[in-house]
Amino acid sequence: MISVLSGFTLGLSLILAIGAQNAFVLRQGLRGQFVLPVVLTCALSDAVLIVAGVAGFGALVEQAPWIVSLFRWGGAAFLLVYGARAFLSAWRGGGALQAGQEAGGMRRAVLTCLALTWLNPHVYLDTLVLLGSISTQAASPVMFGTGAVIASFTFFFSLGYGAALLRPVFARPQAWRVLDVGIGVVMWTIAISLILG
Repeated sequence: MISVLSGFTLGLSLILAIGAQNAFVLRQGLRGQFVLPVVLTCALSDAVLIVAGVAGFGALVEQAPWIVSLFRWGGAAFLLVYGARAFLSAWRGGGALQAGQEAGGMRRAVLTCLALTWLNPHVYLDTLVLLGSISTQAASPVMFGTGAVIASFTFFFSLGYGAALLRPVFARPQAWRVLDVGIGVVMWTIAISLILG
């Protein structure tokens, strides 16, 4: 039980930081669009990475650092484009900011979510390397990993569905503009930090 709690606590603390993936999940939750596929995509992706880290894949990443570089540059490029789209959406304003409006299909939402998850080199460092290495110190690495997976599911489902509580605030187009600018800033800040290494 202590291993599960330790894994849950560390896993949750690593996910809580506002990043590209979390901003996207929040946006989908506010719009009420494809929330279940998006949160499942995030949580299942995290689960795969956590299990791989606990199983020792982190050692492979340490032996082949070029993998992290590949994801770093690919992730930076993707985040620059996604950030630019958020700024463009904020600038356009108007009807594009209505909470209930469709903004692309489910396939597009899931593919964007996959890109924000799998092109982010920080996710590999957090799950494969950090959680993977710390799990070896736990009394039960499997239970530690289970706790981290539970934290991921708890967080993404809470963020995606909890965003509905903020919908009254985002009934105003100005609130969407502020959110879009915030998302653009987060995306570009992360992209710049990746480029600068």
